[in-house]
Amino acid sequence: MLDAIEQFSTSLVQVVFSSVRLGGVDIQLIVLWLAVAMVFFTFRLGFLNVRGFGAAVDILRGRRADPSAPGEISQQAALATALSGTVGLGNIAGVAIAISIGGPGAAFWMFVIGFFAMSLKFAEVTLAVKYRQQTADGRYTGGPMWTLRNAFASRGRPRIGKVLGGIYAGFAIFAFIQIIQINQSYAQLNVIMGFGETKWTAFAYGLIVAFAAGMVLIGGVKSIARVTTALVPFMGGLYVIGVLMILALNVREIPGALELIFSEAMNPSSVQGGVLGAFVAGMRRAVYSSEAGIGSSAIAHAIAKTRSPASEGFVALLEPFIDTVVICTATALAIVTSGAWRLGLNDIAMTSAAFETVSVWFPYLLAVAVFLFAFSTIIATGYYALQAWKYLAGSSRTLSRLYMLFFCGSLPLGALIDVSTAVNIIDSLFFLLAAPNIIGLYIFSNEIARDAGAYLQEARRNKEIERNED
Repeated sequence: MLDAIEQFSTSLVQVVFSSVRLGGVDIQLIVLWLAVAMVFFTFRLGFLNVRGFGAAVDILRGRRADPSAPGEISQQAALATALSGTVGLGNIAGVAIAISIGGPGAAFWMFVIGFFAMSLKFAEVTLAVKYRQQTADGRYTGGPMWTLRNAFASRGRPRIGKVLGGIYAGFAIFAFIQIIQINQSYAQLNVIMGFGETKWTAFAYGLIVAFAAGMVLIGGVKSIARVTTALVPFMGGLYVIGVLMILALNVREIPGALELIFSEAMNPSSVQGGVLGAFVAGMRRAVYSSEAGIGSSAIAHAIAKTRSPASEGFVALLEPFIDTVVICTATALAIVTSGAWRLGLNDIAMTSAAFETVSVWFPYLLAVAVFLFAFSTIIATGYYALQAWKYLAGSSRTLSRLYMLFFCGSLPLGALIDVSTAVNIIDSLFFLLAAPNIIGLYIFSNEIARDAGAYLQEARRNKEIERNED
């Protein structure tokens, strides 16, 4: 069975990652598809990721919050839920994988791509809230499948919207099964415990995580929000403390590490493929980390309590900043300053080696953080997957439970396959989601820009009123 999965992943990669050769490097068309979208929306929205940053922070602080606004959870809880899905092992193992493929320069391109991803994230979340669906029982659901369906219907093209929404949801019910989280969290546990190649131990670990995730998912979105709101600050703080200790130990190496990352990113003669090789490696991992253009976290943001879709879009643009610009950059610096990138490792073992430079017990701290990252991502994407399933199959409780059984039952497979197979499967399925999602975003880009401008004008007027009242 495992051999069949590996063959499937290889075939999927060949189909999804068809490429063009430029400068001696194969550049996947899907990488260009996502990169162009990020740059397009950054310019189309007038660098909203910069000029709208203050507005995003104001909203997150709860200024002018309306508890009676339609929605299921607060805007802060929506961000926490979305972050629990994006702040995951992409920030730990993903950075290491990018550096192993593209050298330290890949970290620079992850930073750059995270910056541009902020605008794309704003675009998809704003539309997700604007075109969210109210169910028969008065609750809300949303995401790219509903955005495509309802937005096209509003323009008199319901058939196109149904087809694109169905394509997205069809891929999503498989893409959101987080086998990579199980794979890499078990890999770190194996590093410190030394289980070796024992498949039964790996499978048992997968079953335990799947059971725990199922218990949370049964409670619905409010249960998920409570767990993620508690987990995200704790796991993020725990990991950042560990990284800061590595950087403190290697503080004299930081200037050299920054210089190396930049020079490797710009060096056309790099053994990893030069600028293009580093860019491709950084792009693949940055997209998996931020998920901008994939549309997954828009499912969480779509149910936020707000009367202004753009306000949640501003909250969402903080997501790639926290996830990719801050955390991924910190991970890269820890790996490069510690010298772990030279050890020939290609996954989370590289990050673990960086942690071990502080103390022999420090990888245990990483193991705790990794488990929390993985678990929070699994429960968030479990919710996303269930919403996609309900879009396709309806709101039948029996069918929903059967899908959740399939979702959780598939997770243990992640511990049994090798990291390259897990990465290929999840990357390929994630990038397939980007095709219908970004098509819709391009078509409705003028509408997104108008909504962004209107919200900023209103925010400025409100600030002037507040200043005059003071």
